Amino acid sequence: MSITIRNALLHSVVQIADDHLILGHRLSEWCGHAPMLEEDLSMPNMALDLIGTARTLYSYAAELEGKNRTEDDFAYLRTDREYQNCLLVERPNTDFAHTMLKQLYFSAFMKPFWDAMHHSSDATLQALSHKAVKEIAYHIRHSGEWVVRLGDGTDESSARMSAAVSALHPYTDELFETDAQRLHCIEQGVLPELGEIKLQWSQTIDTVFTQAKLHRPNIGFPQTGGRQGLHTEDFGMLLAQLQYLPRSYPGATW
Repeated sequence: MSITIRNALLHSVVQIADDHLILGHRLSEWCGHAPMLEEDLSMPNMALDLIGTARTLYSYAAELEGKNRTEDDFAYLRTDREYQNCLLVERPNTDFAHTMLKQLYFSAFMKPFWDAMHHSSDATLQALSHKAVKEIAYHIRHSGEWVVRLGDGTDESSARMSAAVSALHPYTDELFETDAQRLHCIEQGVLPELGEIKLQWSQTIDTVFTQAKLHRPNIGFPQTGGRQGLHTEDFGMLLAQLQYLPRSYPGATW
């Protein structure tokens, strides 16, 4: 593997891992606070799926980097500007409607992404895709059912879901952003083209929104910057919680 493609792959793998870690952490915040017992079990389990994928990706990133860093170093010992997750996944939970819609937006993107990764020229990512796609398919079904239930529910639930759409939809364009490193991986057949993935994402969102009686808003000013390490104020508070233990007790092990 050339240095150029290795560096591009490292960059892209960290981006994907950061998305999964941060969204997994946001979901974990519901543990013990979900609106019903079933959700108090399912939401942390979905969080574990995402964090498990992040662990595999960070371990692969450490291998590609070759500097003796570990998955924990990538997850816990970077500054906020070093994280490359999209802004969507770091948005606060706010309420149950926001959380389920955010999960739907992300899962509807990752499902066709992992499907396409079955044909990746990278053996490690190809192997991971077969496990990840099964988990993310459940996430779409679970979050999609809740978006429909709330959107086509009571006046209160419908209003909350509509508010979530208005708040979160401007962050969805960043899912499809590419930079020079990611484009290089696409050209080498490591990562998939995003055109077909965006089409499938749109079809999934339109299908769910039609059932939920929701309308996709036009995005006048897309919210971006996460891929360049430019995050929101909420992200700083998220990292303070996420990184407290390893920074307070360096080298601590279970």
